[in-house]
Amino acid sequence: MKRPRIGITRVLISRLSLANLKETLMEYQLAMLAVIVVLVLWEIVVVVFGIREIILPKPTRIFSVMIEERALLIRNMWVTLYEILVGFALSVIVGIGLAVAIVHSKILEKTLYPLIVAFQNVPRVAVGPLLVIWLGSGIASKSILVLLVCFFPIVVNTVTGLKDVRQEMINLLLALRASKSQIFWKVRLPNAFPYILSGMKIAITLAVIGAIIGEFIAAEQGLGLIIMVATAGLNTPLVMGAIAILVIMGGALYALMSFLAEIMTPWRKVS
Repeated sequence: MKRPRIGITRVLISRLSLANLKETLMEYQLAMLAVIVVLVLWEIVVVVFGIREIILPKPTRIFSVMIEERALLIRNMWVTLYEILVGFALSVIVGIGLAVAIVHSKILEKTLYPLIVAFQNVPRVAVGPLLVIWLGSGIASKSILVLLVCFFPIVVNTVTGLKDVRQEMINLLLALRASKSQIFWKVRLPNAFPYILSGMKIAITLAVIGAIIGEFIAAEQGLGLIIMVATAGLNTPLVMGAIAILVIMGGALYALMSFLAEIMTPWRKVS
C-alpha cells in the first residue's frame, strides 16, 4: 500500500518543481526583454555617433570576440565558478554554524556577534593581499575571500530566523518537556529556513564579487585575470565579453537559488 503513495508523492513533487520553474522563468521575461532593448539601442548609438571600439565597442563586436576567444573564456570561467561555489559552500557552513552557536549562547551573542558586525566594515580588498601571503595566489585564497564576503548575510538572516519564533510555542514545548535539540529541529530550524535561503540568495551574488576581487589582487587563472590582462592591452571587447559572462553567471546563480528556495519552502514565499 505504501508504494502507490510514494509514486503519487514523487509526481506531486515533480509537478510542483515544474510549476516553480515556469514561474521563475516568467519572472525574468521582462528583464530579458529590457536587456534586448538596451543592446539594440547600444548598437545604434555606437554606429550613429561613430564611437571608437576602444571606448565603447558594439554588442555585436563583443559577441564576435567572445566567439573567437571562447576557449580562453570558458577555461577561465570554470576556474572562477569553482572559486565561487567553494567559497559559497564554506560561507553557508560557517554562517549557519556561527548563527546556531550565537542563538544558543548568550556569551557568544554578546561577544562574537558584535565582532562579526565590526569585521563586516573591514574592506575585503584590504584583506585580500593577506590571504595571498598566507595561502598563495591559487584557488584557496580566492575561495576564502569569497567566504569572508558572503558569510555575513547568512549569519544575520539565520540568527533572525532562529529567534523569530513565538514565545508561546516555545513555552508550550517546554511544558511538554521537549529538549532544546527537539525545539531546535522541530521549530527553530524550519522557521529559520526561509530566512536562511534569503541570506543565501544575497550571498550568491556577493560571491561573484568576492571571486573577482581576489583575482584582481593576484591570480594565475580566472575571468578577473582575463579582465586585467585585456585592460592592459586595451582590448575593450574582450574586457566587456568577460564582464558579460560574469553578469550571466551571477544572474544564473541567483535564479537557481530563487528556484531552489521556491521548491524547498513551498509553504512560504521567500522574498
